[in-house]
Amino acid sequence: MSRAFVFPGQGAQTVGMGKALADAYPAARAVFDEVDAALGEKLSALIWEGDQDSLTLTRNAQPALMATSLAAIRALESEGVTVDAAAFVAGHSLGEYSALAAAGAISIADAARLLRIRGEAMQQAVPVGEGAMAALLGLDFSTAQKIAAQAAADIGAVCQAANDNDPGQVVISGHVGAVKHAAELAGAAGAKRAMLLPVSAPFHCELMAPAARVMADALRDVAIAVPKVPLVANVLAHEVAQPDTIRALLIEQVTHSVRWRESVQWMVAQGVAEFWEIGAGKALSGMIRRIERSARSRTVGTPDEVKAAAESIA
Repeated sequence: MSRAFVFPGQGAQTVGMGKALADAYPAARAVFDEVDAALGEKLSALIWEGDQDSLTLTRNAQPALMATSLAAIRALESEGVTVDAAAFVAGHSLGEYSALAAAGAISIADAARLLRIRGEAMQQAVPVGEGAMAALLGLDFSTAQKIAAQAAADIGAVCQAANDNDPGQVVISGHVGAVKHAAELAGAAGAKRAMLLPVSAPFHCELMAPAARVMADALRDVAIAVPKVPLVANVLAHEVAQPDTIRALLIEQVTHSVRWRESVQWMVAQGVAEFWEIGAGKALSGMIRRIERSARSRTVGTPDEVKAAAESIA
């Protein structure tokens, strides 16, 4: 059975994530130690013993989620499952860095440093209170795009479709007034629900251009290798493997839509029948079931789940 390893994005973070993996697998604990060393601080203490608000800060959540995902990968390796058990890797937004680290394209230390820079740059790109994101439920991506464009034109501000998550969930992003107006338009267009999200910045829209410039500088000298398993990139929704292409797409990704629905559909079309969600949470598994009902999914974020996943292909 062909499978893909997929890696969650922001929103999946919870205090205590990855602690059981670190306690059960020395190789998993070593990941958290490596991330702490790369950042010059005890991020692991915040992940395991901190408060949810501090963990949710973008600068912390991004490297923390990557560390948890890579701890799960190292635990799988301890059970005899390597990344080439997957046909593809893919990640939702910051999860793309986790996917690349899992596939050996970038080091864990570089991924941690890049995600700390990325989180801070995304936070600083737009003054607090000026941007917003909203989830539109019950509308397809094309309709959401049209509504965002209409709101942008009406208000004279930025509003774009940011995350194409699944057939009935699209996230829009931009200036707060335009996003609120789009939410109202979405309700009139038949959306089941349109709700503002508790995020600190408007990700994946053109307001993130300053953050993209920061990431271009940060990525310039980072070593990127050909991944052991092809990456299905957020920006393209198909596989890439060349380091220069990956570097360019990681920069583009900051301001472009996360094409998750299309990415999953593309992997299914290539024969992927099972998706392993590696790390914290279950959000991607839910999206995958809504995108392709025939696809199987499993979460791999606890020692029991690691063992069950390994046994499934033993």
